[in-house]
Amino acid sequence: MAHMAYQPDRDRPDNCGIYIADIVSGTYAFGAIMAALAQRHLTGLGQHIDVSMLETMLSLMTSEVQAAQFPVVPPGRPMFGPVRTKDGFIMPAVASEKTFQGICQAAGHPEWIQDPRFALYPDRRGHWAAFIDLLETWSTTLTTTACQSAFDAAGVPSSPYRTVKEVLDDPQLAHRRALSSVKDEGGRFNVLNPPFRLSGAHVRVAPFAAALGEQTREILELAGYATEEIEKMSADGIVGLRE
Repeated sequence: MAHMAYQPDRDRPDNCGIYIADIVSGTYAFGAIMAALAQRHLTGLGQHIDVSMLETMLSLMTSEVQAAQFPVVPPGRPMFGPVRTKDGFIMPAVASEKTFQGICQAAGHPEWIQDPRFALYPDRRGHWAAFIDLLETWSTTLTTTACQSAFDAAGVPSSPYRTVKEVLDDPQLAHRRALSSVKDEGGRFNVLNPPFRLSGAHVRVAPFAAALGEQTREILELAGYATEEIEKMSADGIVGLRE
């Protein structure tokens, strides 16, 4: 994935500090655990679960894995990428013939639909850089908000490029109650709840983060350790206790 992040005029991949493999592998593990529990309900047997981070990352690149096995001529510019606007960038998802025609209509250039460079998908793919250059002669005259409105009216899925701070203020997050306030020794801050909801269960983050050692005694007692054993482990420096 880092290799695919090479951009024109760059001599190395872009830096990316997002823990994609960690988070998605955990999500796959969650699904595997649920599947194993369902099977245990049927068979009464447990099993070992093995989740590969490498395979997790490859699972995100379905088209790229296929393309790597065949001689495919890449487009002059990736077909999914940012389009410049007057005040930023927007990402249209041109994933079908309908949306391609919609983006041409949104830009006020229906003649692009019949342009020999773009009329057929294979030709369009090879001339995508030229298409984006044409599109940006229109999009750079509009703000990102106005550009998105035009795409919405034409049925073209799109999203503006936003900062994390901007997206945290999205009213959709407030509508879904996606954030919970958590308190720890440093104060209060917001964290994301799990991105799914269950109709018959409460799925939210606990409203506090335990301090180091705060729950050690309780956890060890639940594990079957006697009070004197816990005190000895604390005195020996094996565990930390916080009263």
